[in-house]
Amino acid sequence: MVKFHLPIMGFAAFSGTGKTTLLSKVIPLLTEKGYRIGIIKHTHHNIDIDKPGKDSHVLREAGAAQTVVASRNRTAIIIEKPEATNEPILEDALANLQTSSLDLVLVEGFKAAKFSKIELHREALGKPYLYPNDTNIIAIASDHEIEDLCKIDQLDINQPQQIADFIEHKLLTMYPKIKA
Repeated sequence: MVKFHLPIMGFAAFSGTGKTTLLSKVIPLLTEKGYRIGIIKHTHHNIDIDKPGKDSHVLREAGAAQTVVASRNRTAIIIEKPEATNEPILEDALANLQTSSLDLVLVEGFKAAKFSKIELHREALGKPYLYPNDTNIIAIASDHEIEDLCKIDQLDINQPQQIADFIEHKLLTMYPKIKA
């Protein structure tokens, strides 16, 4: 099980299910209640947030192993990993967060990691469920009724408020020291 000093909740699903879309609706509902949220998103694609020709890009291309670009409103860190051959692990991504300004962390992806997750499922995609093989899935948010879920809560993927309320209730239960 992933150990971390802040509450974390994952969203696990196959590509195209709507993880980012749902998170973009759940996050404002939680921030309206005063929660400061960190997001970690896994991607299989090569990412580059730096723009060619900008000073930070020039310095990074010159060989900097880490680049921090800081302004009054935003700070970005780019860590080069040219020798990496494996996908990142959640613990490494969590270590990059500045947790002093966070109350909880929501994670998109990292579905193989062992931590509490909500599975997202859309019947029309025809994909299999993850929960039978992942005991860390504590709820399923879907667009249809699922029979025989046993101890797993069922949520409506089209009701972001229901999902935000579930997260708040679960995290307050699991981590009673976070603010209500």
